[in-house]
Order: sequence, then structure tokens, then C-alpha cells
Amino acid sequence: MPDAVHSQPGDFAEYVTLRLPSLLRFGYALTGNPHDAGDLVQEALERVGVRWASISRDGHSPDAYVRRTMVNARTSRWRRRRSETLVAEVPETGVRTRDRFDDEPLWQALRDLPARQRAVLVLRYYEGLSEAEIAATMGISAGTVKSQAARAMTTLRQRLTEDDSAVRGGDR
Repeated sequence: MPDAVHSQPGDFAEYVTLRLPSLLRFGYALTGNPHDAGDLVQEALERVGVRWASISRDGHSPDAYVRRTMVNARTSRWRRRRSETLVAEVPETGVRTRDRFDDEPLWQALRDLPARQRAVLVLRYYEGLSEAEIAATMGISAGTVKSQAARAMTTLRQRLTEDDSAVRGGDR
């Protein structure tokens, strides 16, 4: 059974080694910071690792499955954060290192998009997936991909135009 050999844990380690940089970049684009990206990739790979034998047995590239797992995990985290309870006193925080993209208007606007719209744009323009591949990855229809991308692009254009106008207006 040659296929059984290809579904061994060693193949999973090889997959992770080859794809980790790309998955971290994808995670960064979804979350907006490298620490959350690493956590997201780790969580997704834990979920995928448990099912690796059945995923790799299909003969398809597991990239779509891993990306969908990452998008779903990111959405779950976003929903959990929305339902957190506010407290009267803010706890002391540690020193946060600045990310070189913190002041980039595009990254700021992208971070402010709803999770689904951000995921569609990241998959389309950062990962280079087609509408059909995005739909399969996210488990939504191609029409939803198109509408989410259109809404996201409209929002980004508006925010970036506003930021550009504010900068030009402030220089006068």
C-alpha cells in the first residue's frame, strides 16, 4: 500500500516544514500581528495534524483545508473577543513592541475590516486564490466571495481616500 506510506506523520512534518513560512504570512495577514499569527497557525496545525491521515489520503493538496481551518479559527477568536466582558479597571499591560506595519494606512484599514471580508481579501490578493478556491476554502458561495470582496474594497478605498485627504489637508 504505497498510499499508506504517504499519510504517515513524517509527511505532516515535511508539509509543515515546507509550508510554515507561507502559513505564517497568511496568518499575519488575517490577524494583523506576528504573535497572533503564530498562535493561529499552531492552532490550525494541531487540528489538521490529528486528521492528517484522512486529509492526505484524498490526494488533494491540504493547503485549502489548512487555510479554511485558519479562517475558521480566526473567526471563532473574533467572536469570543466580541463577547468578552468589560471591566471597570484596566489591568497593567506589558511593553508592546511596535510592528513596522502599525502606521501603514492600508494595514490599519485592513485590520478594521470584518473578519470575513479581511479573509476574502487576504486569500484573493495575498495568497492569489481564485473566487472558486476562496469559496471552497471558506465554505461559502462564489457570490458571497464576490460581494464580500466588493464591500471590503469599497471600505478600503473610502478609508484610504479619507486618510489621504486628511494628510493633504493637514499639510496646507
